[in-house]
Amino acid sequence: MFVLDFRKEFYEVLQSQRVLLFVASDVDALCACKILQALFQCDHVQYTLVPVSGWQELETAFLEHKEQIKMLIKQDDDLEVPAYDDIFRDEEEDKEHSGNESDEGSEPSEKRTRLEEEIAERTLKRRKRREWEARRRDILFDYEQYEYHGTSSAMVMFDLAWMMSKDLSDMLWWAIVGLTDQWVQDKITQMKYVTDVGILQRHVSRHNHRHEDEEHALSVDCMRISFEYDLCLALYQHWSLHDSLCNTCYTAARFKLWSLHGQKRLQEFLADVGLPLKQVKQKFQSMDVSLKENLREMIEESANKFGMKDMRIQTFSIHFGFKHKFLASDVVFATMSLMESPEKDGSGTDNFIQALDSLSRGNLDKLYRGLELAKQQLRATQQTIASCLCTNLIISQGPFLYCSLMEGTPDVVLFSRPAALSLLSKHLLKSFVCSTKNRRCKLLPLVMAAPLSAEQGTVTMVGIPPETDSSDRKNFFGRAFEKAAEGTNSRTLHNHFDLSVIELKAEDRSKFLDALVSLLS
Repeated sequence: MFVLDFRKEFYEVLQSQRVLLFVASDVDALCACKILQALFQCDHVQYTLVPVSGWQELETAFLEHKEQIKMLIKQDDDLEVPAYDDIFRDEEEDKEHSGNESDEGSEPSEKRTRLEEEIAERTLKRRKRREWEARRRDILFDYEQYEYHGTSSAMVMFDLAWMMSKDLSDMLWWAIVGLTDQWVQDKITQMKYVTDVGILQRHVSRHNHRHEDEEHALSVDCMRISFEYDLCLALYQHWSLHDSLCNTCYTAARFKLWSLHGQKRLQEFLADVGLPLKQVKQKFQSMDVSLKENLREMIEESANKFGMKDMRIQTFSIHFGFKHKFLASDVVFATMSLMESPEKDGSGTDNFIQALDSLSRGNLDKLYRGLELAKQQLRATQQTIASCLCTNLIISQGPFLYCSLMEGTPDVVLFSRPAALSLLSKHLLKSFVCSTKNRRCKLLPLVMAAPLSAEQGTVTMVGIPPETDSSDRKNFFGRAFEKAAEGTNSRTLHNHFDLSVIELKAEDRSKFLDALVSLLS
């Protein structure tokens, strides 16, 4: 979902139009889409939903529907959006005078003068073209490159619904999931996350107060959102506590679970908490109620002793009836796994629709399926991290670290998709920083590659900024990848909305990396 400035006036204009929704393949965009769909259904607005996974699909969809597209931004709106002429250039402006008319009747001196004028005009046009391209690169670099711009798309859409007094509890939950997606994928800083959680917490209190006297508040069909401090453990309420501890990036990295010493430290931690292994290794829902009552406090207290100060996080949970409870992060992992499912019988559009449907409370079976896929993804991620660290696959290239997954690596197909590979790369870098004694390497970014298509001989490559405590973690790899490809004529495809993810011909990898080292040195 590309949200420039979705004001109330624009929505009122949309109500008289047939709307095209171009939706990107990430969880925050899906949540924004769900809120807009609910608004459109409420106001009987006709719309067409067009999922796009990259720039090529967006361009194709735009050209296919361009007759229906209108600009809804007024000229006097200061949106800080680049001007059209700074980004786009009509083809007619670039055409050289290749078919000059013959000047048979002209004098030689006139021909020479006209030729000199044409050469001067072409030179001027080329210079203006180069200046425009340089200005365009700088604008796009400033506008798109650094981190993640603005607030969550889902929060923007919820704010719109709230201003029009059409906000529903479902919309509020989708806004929460959208924000949590940004936090899970490190797209926003911790400070930004906590600030936005505070905003949503006030909306949750308002909605709960609004519904507390309604009859359905205690029915089997009720929906209740709660703010809470919970454990930073992935899917632990739908898994065993032991599996969650082993497959959550934060705990796996801090314990160094890829080593025997790390496994021993985990056993010591569980003993300190006072949890028997038999209880820890069975499903969380089946654990003794007496153990679960003070579980969060017990784990947090022991975590502090083991140097894990961030075991507790601010988050939200949702109850559907009396049986189904999910944390916002549970839904993020489930939806992300459905969207990037590697199953061969499902296309990208099918996966998109499955993920979109899983966000509706009437499709809990799809959400539970997504949770199972997420468990597989998290388990495969930690196994791959352990393999990379134990076999020393992470090497220093000078200005950055580099790791490449080989064809035939277990579960490598799971990491050919951009979001899964980005998450693996971030978790791998965190684990490497915890394991290495080399201070310089702790300050380096990571470039990671995974096989994409054996038939086409392509790999997916992603760049991750250094793992630092600073809130200003800017990712410069989008521009670096572009310049390295240009300088070596490497066959790359910069198709993803995240500019730090590219597709590269495996044959060109060596020269591409050499150019990247030269650029960043």
